[in-house]
Amino acid sequence: MAKVLLEMKNITKTFPGVKALDNVNLQVEEGEIHALVGENGAGKSTLMNVLSGIYAYGTYEGDIIYNGEVCQFHKIKDSEEKGIVIIHQELALIPYMSIGENMFLGNERGKSASIDWNETYGEADKYLKMVGLKESSRVLVKEIGTGKQQLVEIAKALAKHAKLLILDEPTSSLNETDSRALLDLLLKFKKENGLTSIIISHKLNEVAYVADKITVIRDGATIETIDNREGEISEDRIIKGMVGREITDRFPKRSGVEIGEINMEVKDWTVFHPLYPERKVVDNVSMYVRKGEVVGISGLMGAGRTELAMSIFGKSYGTGISGELKLKGEKVELKTIREAIKHKLAYVTEDRKGNGLVLTNPIKINTTLANLDSISKNMIIDKDKEYQVAEEYREKLRTKCPTVEQNVGNLSGGNQQKVLLAKWMFADPDILILDEPTRGIDVGAKYEIYCIINQLVSEGKSVIMISSELPEVLGMSDRIYVMNEGRMVGELSREEATQETIMSCILKSGKGE
Repeated sequence: MAKVLLEMKNITKTFPGVKALDNVNLQVEEGEIHALVGENGAGKSTLMNVLSGIYAYGTYEGDIIYNGEVCQFHKIKDSEEKGIVIIHQELALIPYMSIGENMFLGNERGKSASIDWNETYGEADKYLKMVGLKESSRVLVKEIGTGKQQLVEIAKALAKHAKLLILDEPTSSLNETDSRALLDLLLKFKKENGLTSIIISHKLNEVAYVADKITVIRDGATIETIDNREGEISEDRIIKGMVGREITDRFPKRSGVEIGEINMEVKDWTVFHPLYPERKVVDNVSMYVRKGEVVGISGLMGAGRTELAMSIFGKSYGTGISGELKLKGEKVELKTIREAIKHKLAYVTEDRKGNGLVLTNPIKINTTLANLDSISKNMIIDKDKEYQVAEEYREKLRTKCPTVEQNVGNLSGGNQQKVLLAKWMFADPDILILDEPTRGIDVGAKYEIYCIINQLVSEGKSVIMISSELPEVLGMSDRIYVMNEGRMVGELSREEATQETIMSCILKSGKGE
């Protein structure tokens, strides 16, 4: 019988007005990959924050027994000294520092006040090689993509001599190829080094692929632990444990929606990088979307999808932008975000925490932020109306929160996403661009957001959905554009679109590397 490396017993954690964890128990054996699954707000990240010392001993009830010893972690450094290292969903890397500097930040190599840079970069290169990253450790983090940054985080953890690695949504920003490579790396370290991992993920196909055991948490309580060592656990079985019921269809049916005339059209759209003006990021793109239509934009990471969306939305990204934009058949030039909103165009960013929401402000303020004129008179905000609007959207989108006075930063990822959607729905757009609308949220919340999308198009609005998840694009789109290296390399109807035809468009474009 394998040795139990970690046991968390009767963990209870309370925030003002909310019991986030209620007598949670978790047992992890040495050398296994253990998955934590559950809906947003179930308490998965909170439990791992307790384990890693982010929530200090004394702020919760219960015991952490690690390697046979009862542990009391007062800060994250305490857990790291025991070999417990956490990698958060939002990567903790500084873009304008080198990979090597990031890897040993707070863990510097050298003596007294002097850093030994030769040792720093030599050690960094050694760990980068271990994770299969061929970049030099002297390269700036901003110069590498998200997939490589995730590998840097793992190398950084290994440099801290991690014995238990915690990964919170490690593949949420990665495409399928990079995601599978990362999971294979975890399996390799398990086999060759006996590394124990705890992985939080909403991508259930990945959980089924990589995990030895799966613990389901629902509403802050442990529901069950499923043994997956035979590799026979289905996604539907995991979902039933997560939501307490079976979800027979992941994508709600959309019927009776008439697709009308063209609502927005882009012709010969070209955008250059804001910092490197010689680099073309969107290359002569043409596309359109009709009333009542969901148009998907698929492509590999770095294909230019977000850059295209942001440049259309009031030129909020890029330089040297050229091309033609038509809304309802009329040529327009949207030079600012304010002009875009005025012309009934909305963009729901993929970066809800950085660019979409003001985390330190309440739900009610975030909900009305894009349409203050509707709740103001003579430049003065009507606080009662603001509250009323926020409450209306809380009920409509079924946002889980004690009150709309609660700060958005205290909500789970799925509920933050609902507030972000509410913000732009209240702006009453005719065209809504959704950039990775379900990133990092659970299947139940995803289904609710899909229902919202269907409701929007049933009202005659147009939705453009950018997603790295091919099943999502295929399940929700009436028509799909495929982008690669800044160019549109394919346009597929719902009937002809499959994962194979989408990847074929990318590979045949000649720039699929």
